[in-house]
Amino acid sequence: MNASSNMGAVLDRILEARRAEVEHRKKVLPETALKYGARAADPVRDFAAALSRGGLNVIAELKPASPSGGVIRDPFDAPGLAKALETAGAVALSVLTEGEFFRGSLKNLRDARKQVELPVLRKDFIFDPWQAWEARANDADSFLLIVAALEDPLLNELIVLGRELKMEPLVEVHTPTELERALNASARIIGVNNRDLKTLSVRMETSFELIEQIPDDCLAVAESGLRTHADLVKLRRAGFDAFLIGEHLMLAADPAAALFHLLTPAK
Repeated sequence: MNASSNMGAVLDRILEARRAEVEHRKKVLPETALKYGARAADPVRDFAAALSRGGLNVIAELKPASPSGGVIRDPFDAPGLAKALETAGAVALSVLTEGEFFRGSLKNLRDARKQVELPVLRKDFIFDPWQAWEARANDADSFLLIVAALEDPLLNELIVLGRELKMEPLVEVHTPTELERALNASARIIGVNNRDLKTLSVRMETSFELIEQIPDDCLAVAESGLRTHADLVKLRRAGFDAFLIGEHLMLAADPAAALFHLLTPAK
């Protein structure tokens, strides 16, 4: 089996594991209980508005590990990182909540959000309305939808539910076909992931190839492989409104300093 097939198998295992976990958790915690929790949750913070500001809008991602890179940061201080990244200039946070492959958790999301005034995105493999209710019950302000992992009816249903919960989803695409599907589903925040989900290779060109097809009335977010201030400036000029950055920050000895350097022109 070649490297590409291996990576594709990893993605399949992640989705299989998440589906099994969600089915188990639905039996333990029914949707009616989550709806009660959602009503008692903190008020939603406006994720879309945070990405609409002028300048370089960075969504800083809290990611303890990844299938491709293994453990990225250990120990992992979610609330400390959240506060430091807010101070350094992040406009929003993205928090991994998948546990087996990314070492994330909903606790990390809750703990991080308590320390900041920023909106927080739940980064996970979302494929069931139950998970959207779970996100809101745990104080998330938005959640990720991966077009490649969803059929059109479910994609539409989850976007509509997100809006009912006042949680505009970040809808992630990798190809022109996926972008067309996202737009047909009326997505308003489009994330272009430069990382191929099957091979896990990164091509910055993906963002530049797709940005022309994203309407002006949508918010465009570039994801993966962003490492320099110049990268952000080029993508901003191309039409991107925001940038989701994770591993580059999490691998840094001082993530806040790394974010500051990304946002600051070189002298």
